[in-house]
Amino acid sequence: MRKLPFVVLAVLAMIVTACSGGDGGSTATSTPGARSPEAGTSAAPAPGATTAPDDCAAEYLGQFTTREKLAQLLTVGVTGAEDALSVVRDHQVGGIFIGSWTDLSVLTSGELEQVRAAAKVPLMVTTDEEGGRVSRLGSLIGTAPSARETAQTMTAEQFYNATLDRARAMRDLGITVDFAPDIDVSSQPDDSVIGDRSFSDDPAVVTEYADAYIRAMHEMGLGTVLKHFPGHGAGTGDSHLGAVQVAPLEQLATRDLVPFRELIDTGSAVMVGHLEVPGLTAPGVPASISPEVMSLLREGSGYGAAPFDGVIFTDDLSGMAAITDRMSIAEAVEAALVAGADNALWISTDAVGQVLDRLEEAVAAGRLPMDRVDASVLRMADYKQVPRDC
Repeated sequence: MRKLPFVVLAVLAMIVTACSGGDGGSTATSTPGARSPEAGTSAAPAPGATTAPDDCAAEYLGQFTTREKLAQLLTVGVTGAEDALSVVRDHQVGGIFIGSWTDLSVLTSGELEQVRAAAKVPLMVTTDEEGGRVSRLGSLIGTAPSARETAQTMTAEQFYNATLDRARAMRDLGITVDFAPDIDVSSQPDDSVIGDRSFSDDPAVVTEYADAYIRAMHEMGLGTVLKHFPGHGAGTGDSHLGAVQVAPLEQLATRDLVPFRELIDTGSAVMVGHLEVPGLTAPGVPASISPEVMSLLREGSGYGAAPFDGVIFTDDLSGMAAITDRMSIAEAVEAALVAGADNALWISTDAVGQVLDRLEEAVAAGRLPMDRVDASVLRMADYKQVPRDC
């Protein structure tokens, strides 16, 4: 599957704040999700090879304190411009999330530029804009049919063209990452937790329409996120309400994981759901905090996919009972990052300080190795396409 360009426009406005010739740990032409040597490590150079990429990575990482590195691995929901400015200025979080509760004037008043200016490096401005009932920006960019209705009423090429228009509108508002497409394979009723958010119960149809969506979003410079790994479409319930179990891995591999396998090299990030997989996850441990699931995704061999060295996001860790019934937000964020996620998502800024306190403690105690933190910080820089020409 081709790799597609993704240029976060905020980079252009903020490159002067990055390291003195660029940032990060890969070349400026890298593509989000493209496989490269593990970030934060260095292979022996060939004779005559330059070590500039490693020097550049070290320079990028060197601008952050340990606490700020950890903050780069957080994406938090904001209520509006003041909340966003405060959490970026005070903590240097890597991303903010625009939800249904957010005062959308932050996107229309020009205040977003103040928020971006407070960040040391380009800030992700993220949202959930799937169409249908999952639409945070409908009042600003108009509505769109659900995924299921889309696949039933238009061709994939028509969907690509329609998505171009919506992606352009999102970009113009300042959105840089859309937590979409939903590539769950589902025949559940429309109003169930996935239901009409799924393009189809046929993995090939899901793949075709999701591919069209990704191509359009990337063409307009927005990042995309495949969700919900390893597949929520036939889950036993709603992870917003409690624990959810899906089929064993060998069954997922023939259905639910097919779109992930086909789309893993598109430059998209991946969101891991709060799903228990018999025979893979430990009892009572959702995929979002499971080292076994993170390894499955990274290695790919367990479901016939290419290895994945892109960004792994968690699903919301603070508003879904599959997690909150088990642990606090600080415990959940630590568990997710220790398991192998690169970025922890939740829907408010209330606990950011507490979370960072716990993560610093986890680093000091050796539960969260510093080289793992550095690797995730560099993956985030790659995903945001922070230029690296130092």
